Amino acid sequence: MSQGYKTPPDQVDLQRVERTIRFNGTLGLVLFGAATGVAYLLLPSVVDFPVLLAERLAFAARASAVVLFCVLVAVGLVASTRRVSPEDVGGSAAGPPSERLAIYVAFLQNTLEQAVLAAGFYLAFASLVAGAWLTLIPVSVAFFVIGRVLFLRGYRRGAEGRALGMVLTMTPTLVGYLAVFILMVLNWL
Repeated sequence: MSQGYKTPPDQVDLQRVERTIRFNGTLGLVLFGAATGVAYLLLPSVVDFPVLLAERLAFAARASAVVLFCVLVAVGLVASTRRVSPEDVGGSAAGPPSERLAIYVAFLQNTLEQAVLAAGFYLAFASLVAGAWLTLIPVSVAFFVIGRVLFLRGYRRGAEGRALGMVLTMTPTLVGYLAVFILMVLNWL
């Protein structure tokens, strides 16, 4: 019987985990592609996307604030858990975290990593495109937030439980950086 993230390495069915991750990866990519296409077609009719560079960068900065708010939530989860836990109140230097706190610490670390990458993508992308192309940013932000919620909710179930949340968080950033690099090369030619 699987113990989720605490399953001993010799009991992990790596092939099943890999299949689940690949399925979720494909699902995340399809969902992101569909959401981006729909947003590109529909959002410009209700949102005036900026054209001037300063406005585009401000747009990206505001989008970055949303993902950084997710980091703030993760910090709050760690702090509020530490504050009411006798095992954890001494801080990280006092010893390893309790099981409950360990999940929040892992969530905080992963969310911080993902937020830094996402915010960098938003700013770089906004420096290269204007108008309706900027729909990629709010779609990416929505996927980030949904992905973080699913990642945390699935953490106890192990890699398979975290997979969809991780994919929804990371896919927009990966696709976004690919677009950024292609646009940078095209701008240099």
